[in-house]
Amino acid sequence: MSDTDRGTFIQGVGLGVFAFTVNGAELLLTPREARAQGASLRTLTPAEAQTLDAVGETLVPGAKGAGITNFIDQQISIPPEEALLALRIMSVAPPFAKVYHAAIAAIDGASSKMQGRAFAQLSADEQHQFIDAMRQDKLDGWQGPPGPFVYSVLRNDAVDVVYATVEGYAALGVPYMAHIMPTRKW
Repeated sequence: MSDTDRGTFIQGVGLGVFAFTVNGAELLLTPREARAQGASLRTLTPAEAQTLDAVGETLVPGAKGAGITNFIDQQISIPPEEALLALRIMSVAPPFAKVYHAAIAAIDGASSKMQGRAFAQLSADEQHQFIDAMRQDKLDGWQGPPGPFVYSVLRNDAVDVVYATVEGYAALGVPYMAHIMPTRKW
């Protein structure tokens, strides 16, 4: 990567933009823009995306529109040492995609066993009750990473995608203070 490409990449990440594929072209977009433009998913299936959107929106209103699924899909599709996911910060061993696939399968599996439908098909009240039970590790038929762990990881991802942006800071009434760029090249 040239110095110019690296500099553009670093500035982009600082602004919350990442590489997404839209209509065969790779573009630097925010997860919100990627969702709005119908960016292709690299790793998650459409069914997993539907579940992840519903879980994200239940955990943090606005997460679906902010592009939680696009953010997670992009992050689990890049080298793990470049990922900005809570899993990396928590020192979970890669591959991160494996954790998300297992978590989403556990959510839909337990939902189907308890309610007879996938999580995304539940009413808002049922989704909130399910998430609360998952948080407390009180779900029958759970087959995956521990429920409280999944809750924590997905909640962190939802908070990041909604509030760790210039728009998110503004919604909270907090001035956004961009990182100070170094005076010399790294």
